[in-house]
Amino acid sequence: MDISIIIPVYNESESIGLLYESLKEVLKKLGLDYEILIVDDGSTDSTLSNTVALAKEDARLRIIKFIKNFGQTAALRAGIEHARGEVIVTMDGDLQNDPRDIERLLTTLQEGYDIVLGWRDKRKDSLITRKIPSAIANWMIRKLTRTSLKDIGCAVRAFRSTVIKEIPLYSEMHRYLPVIAKMAGANITEIKVRHHPRKFGKSKYGLSRIYKVLLDFLALKVIWSAFHRPLFGFGMPALFMAAFSMAFLIGGLVHLLLFPGISIIISMGASMLFGTLSFFFFTCGIICDLVYQTGNLKIEKIMEIIHPLDIDQHKEVPVSS
Repeated sequence: MDISIIIPVYNESESIGLLYESLKEVLKKLGLDYEILIVDDGSTDSTLSNTVALAKEDARLRIIKFIKNFGQTAALRAGIEHARGEVIVTMDGDLQNDPRDIERLLTTLQEGYDIVLGWRDKRKDSLITRKIPSAIANWMIRKLTRTSLKDIGCAVRAFRSTVIKEIPLYSEMHRYLPVIAKMAGANITEIKVRHHPRKFGKSKYGLSRIYKVLLDFLALKVIWSAFHRPLFGFGMPALFMAAFSMAFLIGGLVHLLLFPGISIIISMGASMLFGTLSFFFFTCGIICDLVYQTGNLKIEKIMEIIHPLDIDQHKEVPVSS
């Protein structure tokens, strides 16, 4: 199969039909062997039933259904795991991304890149809640990683399947996926893509998500500093803390020998504090190293994967994760 289109959706009942028709028209012109994976992230409206109705008429449309809302990162990961195409294209389900950009993504990918990212240079979003926080986040990412990526949050992306399937995703880290891929040696570029105002419903993003972005940014900083060797990354501060602990301990003992009867509570307290911090960092390094060595842990549960044939036969397919 040439290409898999992955679209995470949550309460996009009014958009899903229009997006599907637009996608089908674009992909038909490209003449590719394709599949469309709609990942329903626990929608509470008619998104799932509308998508099932479309899948009854098109064997290339597959649906992954979550038992509850786990977020965009989990939805993308599920789609990537079940994608069968040599190339994987991701986009949002709210009609703000334009399927017509898929052709340019694929053309650029054929120039030798592993990942092609969309860049919304004329973004149609709220200035206060979307554009300004995004601009700050992109600036911070560029400074941290010394990359030139302009739009880290754009959902329109094309990946070589062999590259993207090897990258672990968790928390809200989908926005940092290109950075993690670059850390792993992927060849990445950006192209300008269209961006439309939202037609239906309300954005699932806003100022309430800033704290999650900041926490993941801190996690990314740790990953960037200690990629492939977490024990070393945490081990260095552990050694510094241990050195401070020993210095205060020795200093306190020397002080006690030279000046008997004088309290050394402060020195001993400082020694214990730095010793505890050293143990904490070392333990974190051990845990992170074990997590890195044992692979990617996930907690989200897929209720079912709905295939066209199963729809025709009115069957549900339970899937264990």
